[in-house]
Formats: sequence, structure tokens, C-alpha cells
Amino acid sequence: MSRPTLAQVADAAGVSIATVSRVLRERGEISPTTRARVRDAADALGYGAGGRGRPRAGTARLIDLVMGRYDGPYSEEVVVGAREAATRLGYDLVLTAERDDPADDWPARIAARGSGGVVLGLNVPTARQLARLEAAAIPLVLFEPSSESRVPLPNVRTTDRAGGADAARHLLDRGARRFVVVDGAPSYRWGRARVEGFGAALAEIVPDAVLRRVATGWSASGARRVVRAVLPELPGDGSVGVFACSDEMAAGVYAAAADLGLGIPDDVLVVGFDDVRGARWLRPALTTVRQPIREMAAAAVELLVQPPLAGAPTTIELPTRLMVRGSTG
Repeated sequence: MSRPTLAQVADAAGVSIATVSRVLRERGEISPTTRARVRDAADALGYGAGGRGRPRAGTARLIDLVMGRYDGPYSEEVVVGAREAATRLGYDLVLTAERDDPADDWPARIAARGSGGVVLGLNVPTARQLARLEAAAIPLVLFEPSSESRVPLPNVRTTDRAGGADAARHLLDRGARRFVVVDGAPSYRWGRARVEGFGAALAEIVPDAVLRRVATGWSASGARRVVRAVLPELPGDGSVGVFACSDEMAAGVYAAAADLGLGIPDDVLVVGFDDVRGARWLRPALTTVRQPIREMAAAAVELLVQPPLAGAPTTIELPTRLMVRGSTG
């Protein structure tokens, strides 16, 4: 079968051959709508497949880290880990923003500069984004994907479920018999796994324990609001164990306890998740489940540059570790 031509792509997209050429070479001022139409036509026809993509050996020594935001302590840890690994392997790290805009096409920007590979953080690519990277022969590794990808992709993650279970066992060991779990919304893969691990461990050890699950945005302010509402409604007596699915939400639990005149850890025992640097600055310092963020980011870069042999596992899962501090006594 003959390869599709520019003329066929132009005909399918309803534009000129010159426009198709400019879009595929990332040149000229073309509207986002037209660019999307041309790329969709090219993908549908298979233009760019069969060796037309940029061979990896000819790429610039750049690795793109793609994330939605870079302004938080978690993101900063990811950047440090990825940059150190890229530098060690002879690459420069580029920070690429995944904009909340349907017309934005970060794979096209990456293909235009000839990157050697992409680490996509806290997300999974759409079918169109994946096709664009494949057409340019640019490899992709997922870092803590927010959901399971529909197609198998190399990825790096942590033991979220085991971390949640460790939090439950620790709170039980510290005497808590009433519990609150603060889950995040939207509900991401890692949040669900943490909550499931906590609930399973609790049910195994103390099946009749009082447990309330609340959900809010992944923020301290949201956690403060929902925890302040649920704590007075818990039946029974004694200390309450609160597990928050992120350290930022755990900080909101501190604020909610203060609003209600409750002390930490005397009245409320708190465990977070992440172990970003702010966990140590809370007073008392936060007991939390540490995920090795820097090590995970470094492993994602290494997986790009030094892919496993055929048939080897492409999911790397690094273990969490409970860091016991003052918030649990």
C-alpha cells in the first residue's frame, strides 16, 4: 500500500497543501482549529507513520517534563529529581506546561524542538497526544499517572495502597478508635488507592471502628471546611485518627482542630501523605507517608533514556515509608 501524501491530507482537512506543510513543520501563524483539523486528518490517514517520524538518534539532547503546574512543593521535588537525573545522563530538562485549553497541543511544541523524550506528570495522554508523539518517534514515560492508561505505557508510581494501610495501622497503634479519611476531589487513581488501603487495613483489624470519609478539593482550605464539619458529628469518645490523602490537606486538618478548640495530638491524631518539606514545619511536625518523589522522577527519566529490554516490566513502583512525628504523639 502506498504511503499517504500531503495532497491527501490537505484534501481530507479541506485546506491547501501549503497549509498542511506549515502545520506539520510547526511553521507560520495557523489557527488552533485549523492545526487540529490538519493533525486529525494526518493521524487518520497514517501520515507520519512508517518511519516518517523523527528518529530518536537525531533528537536534541532534551527531555521534556510536562505537568499542569510547577508552583507547589510537590512539583518542586519532581523537578529537582528529574533535573538531576537528566544532567547525569547528559540531557537538559525542559519544563513544559500542560495548559487547561483544548486547543493547546503540547506534543506539537515538543516535536518542534526535537526532544529526546517526555515525562508526563500526574496525568495520562489523550489518544491524539499519544499519536502525535508516536508520529515524531518521541518516547513517553508516565510519572504517577492520574488513571490507568488505556494502552500499556512505561510508568513510575509509588505504593499508594500500602501507604494508606500503614497510616491506618499506625493510628490504631496510637490508640485511635474513631477515624476520618480526607479524600481529594477530583478522585484520582492515587487518592483512591490510599483510601482503599486505609479502609481495608482498618476493616481487617477493627471491623466495627467508626469511620467517616469526606472529600474535598486537594487544598488545605477545603480540608479545613469538611473536617470542621465532621469532627463534632463523630459518635463515641476518645481520640480521633485523621488520615489526609496529601500533606496540604493535612495542614487543613490542623486548622479545623484549632477552630474547634481541639489539640494535636491530644484530641486529634493526624497522618498525611507525600512528605513535602512543609510537613516538618507544621507544629507539631506532621506524621506522614513519604513517597520518594525525587527518586520517582529520576527513575522516570532513566526509563526514558535507558528503556528496559523487551518483555521486562515497564511499571516501576517505589515504596512508601511512614515518617512518624509529633502529630501522632
